[in-house]
Amino acid sequence: MPREAYEVVTDTEERAVLVGIDRSCVDGWTLEDDLAELARLTDTLGASVVGTVTQRMERPNPRTFIGTGKAEEVELLATAERATLVIFDDDLTPSQQANLEGLLPRVRVIDRTQLILDIFALHATSHEGKLQVELARIEYLLPRLRGMWGHLEAERLGGGRGARFGAGESQLETDRRLTRRRIGELKRELASVSQARETQRASRARSGVYRVALVGYTNAGKSTVLNALTDAGTLVQDKLFATLDATTRHLDLPDGRGITLTDTVGFINKLPHGLVDAFKSTLDEVREADLLLHVVDASHSNSEAQVAAVRVVLEELGVSAKPQLIAYNKCDLLTDDVRSSLAQLPGAVAIAAASRWGLDDLLGRISAVAAQGDRSITVVVPYDRGALVQLAHERARIVSEEHTPEGTRLTLIAPEEVVARFADLSDVQSP
Repeated sequence: MPREAYEVVTDTEERAVLVGIDRSCVDGWTLEDDLAELARLTDTLGASVVGTVTQRMERPNPRTFIGTGKAEEVELLATAERATLVIFDDDLTPSQQANLEGLLPRVRVIDRTQLILDIFALHATSHEGKLQVELARIEYLLPRLRGMWGHLEAERLGGGRGARFGAGESQLETDRRLTRRRIGELKRELASVSQARETQRASRARSGVYRVALVGYTNAGKSTVLNALTDAGTLVQDKLFATLDATTRHLDLPDGRGITLTDTVGFINKLPHGLVDAFKSTLDEVREADLLLHVVDASHSNSEAQVAAVRVVLEELGVSAKPQLIAYNKCDLLTDDVRSSLAQLPGAVAIAAASRWGLDDLLGRISAVAAQGDRSITVVVPYDRGALVQLAHERARIVSEEHTPEGTRLTLIAPEEVVARFADLSDVQSP
């Protein structure tokens, strides 16, 4: 397989021209919004934007995405600005990309998906994350292998008179076979890694610990929220997709309940489906959570559209019906009136995680949701079953505790799965 197919642009001297088509406002996103985000993605990759080309059209050109005349305009701009990259805001089909590479021979042509994949490749740190990214990138590459060996076209009849395949065709078939083999290897290795993660999740599920997953648009401040609540020490940068790997930390709520809080990969508008599939084991943390804490950058000019984009992904994951709280973050950048209006929205809380403003209110709201399935019981635990008393102290809120001749008399408030552990004891009561 050609080495250049796996190279990631990291040179800070890379200069990019952005290309987008205007199909009017879609789901709250204007062309200006899309290109502004594309510019931030480009900056995250380490390239600088030196020009932008737009075209108004109802649907992309099936052959070249943009018209031939517009492609010539892109080439002229790229030449004038000494650009090395042309980045399209939408996904290109393999044939569109091949045709554009023919029209723009002096630059590297990539689309939004490849840009995001390159960023993920730069930011993946864990073994699992690197495997997930490599799988997504190779699956993206497979249908684009055709044409990578055009320099061998002149040798199509090589290998002897009457040969069925030329050198280019033979190399293409070899690359496809090697690529499919590598995809199989990655899927098997990921299945093994995923099994270990599933074992950890199953252990937490058996313990009955309440699980909260942080979800939200990339750069909304999820890692900042995790750090502010748990001192997790997670990397925080003003970059899109600064962190990719799921991070789980223990957190004690004000009522004494211990929960787990998990930061997950951020979402984005037009999130490539291949990434959702590749990051399945990481996103299973979202599927297994008892509560989704949706972190929103309230100061962003397009926050409502970002919320809608996250909800699309949650729908795709099949978790949109889970209990949710919306934490409107960065509210210290808003006026008092706007903060107050956000706090009045159903299921919402206003915070500023970086300055720790509003976190007590957030913890109180999480406690209230977590307590909705709790039961209150009074039970006498025999002295020879002290493990249950320890369980009560670890997993329940103790209202009263008294030592009697028969055992330890406890009045406690706990989740149903904890209450079930005391079901065979005497003097069980429910109000």
